[in-house]
Amino acid sequence: MKEDTVLKIKDLVVEFDTEHGRVRAVDHVDFELEKGRILGIAGESGCGKSVTALSIIRLLPKPVSRVAQGQILFQGQDLLTRPVHEMHRIRGRKIAMIFQEPMTALNPVHTAGRQMKEVFSLHFPGMTAADRQARSMEMLERVGIPDPGRVMNKYPHQLSGGIRQRVMIAMALSCEPDILIADEPTTALDVTIQAQILELIKDLQKRSGMSIVLITHDLGVIAENCDHVAVMYAGQIVETADVRGLFKHPLHPYTRGLLVSIPSLARHSKTRLPTIDGSVPDLSHMPGGCRFADRCPDVIDICRTQVPQLKSVGKGRKAACHLIPVDPDQKKY
Repeated sequence: MKEDTVLKIKDLVVEFDTEHGRVRAVDHVDFELEKGRILGIAGESGCGKSVTALSIIRLLPKPVSRVAQGQILFQGQDLLTRPVHEMHRIRGRKIAMIFQEPMTALNPVHTAGRQMKEVFSLHFPGMTAADRQARSMEMLERVGIPDPGRVMNKYPHQLSGGIRQRVMIAMALSCEPDILIADEPTTALDVTIQAQILELIKDLQKRSGMSIVLITHDLGVIAENCDHVAVMYAGQIVETADVRGLFKHPLHPYTRGLLVSIPSLARHSKTRLPTIDGSVPDLSHMPGGCRFADRCPDVIDICRTQVPQLKSVGKGRKAACHLIPVDPDQKKY
């Protein structure tokens, strides 16, 4: 593992038991997160982004799920082999997560203040009640809440979606973690609040130097906020690159399809928006070859019979496609 790598996922396989049998939601996923960097994980709903995130902090639902294979290396230690009591110390303090759906992530029967102070009670048991109160107020101010005293005494249903999301961010950052996992942090928020939340996360990241895994289906969010990106499809990573390289020269047909489907003001009015035909394959009936073959405009025979491997195709870039040569400059798409 490189010296500046704080998190390394190696050959991760996650399976679920369903009424249709055992399905593989995450299939041999590999990626690295460098210190002080923001890694974006992009893809359609159901591609395995959130399952990957929950695997990192070992919050997968039991007993229906299991990590069947792989390693999750945090600061050189495999989190999958750590005892439960050690994970309790790591989760929240070393690796924190902003969960999807701010409207439901907070406990509805406790005030925001009680939930804020619980973080300090768990990870800093020696802290006094007065210190927990003061520190909670400080964190709420830090995330841009103008009247933290009022918010502390409110229940989640009494707060707007934007304020609830800021409370979630404050809770996640309370212990100044080394890694923040932000799972669709702007879901269900209006555009103005989305921009404020993302700007807040970036500002706090620059101040603290923490590393971030930003999960989203919005490539615009990736472009504005991330250093590197991993594109997922049907449980697999199909392309990894630095953000500039990905947007300038996308290699995988799925990545290209995502990029051209983004609305653009440069297009003529009333122009039909390009789409990716078909739908994501059923996890319980995966095709034998490339999982994108049935939707790919460039499909060839080998795509339907052989699974493409994620291979290096240039400096810092990987892609899983039979059509991509090792040197990407040999063929321009």
